[in-house]
Amino acid sequence: MTLLSFRLLEVDLTSGDWRASAIPASEVEAFLGGASLAARVLLPELDSSVEPLDPGAPLLIMTGPLTGTAGPSVGRFVVAGRSPATGLWGESNVGGFFGPELRASGWDAVLIRGRAATPVYLLLRAGGVEVRSASHLWGQTDTHATQTRLKAELGDAQSRVLCIGEAGERLLPFALVLCDHGRVGGRTGMGALMGSKNLKAIVARGSEPIPVIDPGGFARIRGEANRALRGDNVSRSLREFGTASAADYLDYLGGMPKQYFTRGILEGAEAITGATVAETILSGVSTCHGCVIACGRRVRLEDGAERKGPEYETMVGFGPNLGIVDLAAVSRLGELCDRYGVDTISMSNVIGLAIHLAEIGRLSAADADGLNLAWGDPAVAEALVHRTVRREGLGAWLAEGARSLAVRCGAPDVAAEVKNLEVAYHDPRALDGMGLVYATSPRGACHNQSDYFMVEIGQTMEEIGIEMFSRQGGAEKAKNVARHQDWRTLGNALVLCHLANVPTSTVVELVNAAVGTSCDLGALLKCGERGWTLKRLVNLRLGLKPGDDRLPGHLLRPVSDGGAANYIPPIEAMLDAYYQVRDWHRGTGWPSAGKLRELGLDGLASEPSPKVA
Repeated sequence: MTLLSFRLLEVDLTSGDWRASAIPASEVEAFLGGASLAARVLLPELDSSVEPLDPGAPLLIMTGPLTGTAGPSVGRFVVAGRSPATGLWGESNVGGFFGPELRASGWDAVLIRGRAATPVYLLLRAGGVEVRSASHLWGQTDTHATQTRLKAELGDAQSRVLCIGEAGERLLPFALVLCDHGRVGGRTGMGALMGSKNLKAIVARGSEPIPVIDPGGFARIRGEANRALRGDNVSRSLREFGTASAADYLDYLGGMPKQYFTRGILEGAEAITGATVAETILSGVSTCHGCVIACGRRVRLEDGAERKGPEYETMVGFGPNLGIVDLAAVSRLGELCDRYGVDTISMSNVIGLAIHLAEIGRLSAADADGLNLAWGDPAVAEALVHRTVRREGLGAWLAEGARSLAVRCGAPDVAAEVKNLEVAYHDPRALDGMGLVYATSPRGACHNQSDYFMVEIGQTMEEIGIEMFSRQGGAEKAKNVARHQDWRTLGNALVLCHLANVPTSTVVELVNAAVGTSCDLGALLKCGERGWTLKRLVNLRLGLKPGDDRLPGHLLRPVSDGGAANYIPPIEAMLDAYYQVRDWHRGTGWPSAGKLRELGLDGLASEPSPKVA
């Protein structure tokens, strides 16, 4: 059977030239698409001598073989490059409708190099591309207005726009990319990469069919999967309560951080849940292309306007993490970040860190620009968002990230970050598998390379060996975590939303019908491991050291109350077990030569792998 290949558009913004090429079917078969195939395409171009914001640094938009195929929950795509936040592998996974429209315009991937002399946007239609001026948008429009203006200028409301805001223009290391008025690629600073190229937006419009090798078989399997998802309990919970559907249970376990990871209990935090949103401010739901779950929230606040509601990370980051328990305030802060084009996890993290540094006497009143840095004040949080994006006063310090801020204030071990990416809001002292996830993720303290907290609260996958362990079980769960990372890496390659509880057997059928392969479940898991290991090779090439696989000291001090009281993850023992499971050398961080041969990656390593003792 014929195998699927990928249509690649390469654009040089310095010259304005472009060319069409193809990613061979053999590479699609080995890596499938999404983040894994992006790592394979970028591997030759990612080098420690080329800084993330240099004109020569590449930026890649990559879909997956399931993107745009009308389900189940496969409207996603990936933005990848060298992260300006970490200096390591950067990827961000985005929902909405842009990815499917990109494929419909005739391209499966867009590789962008160079830097335009003045601000531009790309217009992708009918297998071609135009580089157009965006000088009238640069510095003038937020992410929402950019989308509205470009659609109006083109006279096509059905065009899909991926864009940056002021944060990307100002090259904040945690600037995001956004499409569809609220679907974001938030982590690792991909918005800064676009900004460094003077690229304000990419617009896609097309009507070409989405390429699938066995369209009849795929349609049957897809239909069955969508019908099953509608009745799935996880899907129903997400539809009713959004991504914060389990927030109250996570709070009970001690997994919801309070006041920058220093407390286990906060009065009023019980209101920061998806159920409370549904009971108070919810006005509707939103969905991505071809998704029957509809986890997105629409809310109506006191001004009467309907706006995007907060998902779990934003809700906790601007809520209990800052001592705030006002859902309306949290929603407004989330919207402000979206309009500026800045990641809500990193933004709320550095604000929380600033307040904590002031609390412990490491940040003076003079440094705070006259702000009273105290817990529970939405006005202070809003002021710091504005100042951070504009790099004004204290905001200039926050704009460089948590590690830089903590070092500047003489308290480096207080920053909740891994590999210079701010920690997401699942406390590893309550769910210690997340500690191992944060420590080993290729992009830093990331919950989307493996949302292992879902396993910790009961979503096991026995068919692929992901079983239930104690939520504070330590090293015994290393194999479980590695297997879950491999499975999520597969999802990030397809690109399949993590929230879609699709049976593994159905995923196998979907892949074979779309790509033309004859894989079994074991082969797909091996594909996930191959993608995970390839990102490791990219990071080693970019300067990663084994000591970078760590948890910050701030998360290795116990809280005194709540469901995680007095527990510290035994991270060194967990890492020992994990390296053994992965067949990585504990002293150098490299996969063994045997492991690279097993995964077909031995020819891609930039230097010989040391032997495992």
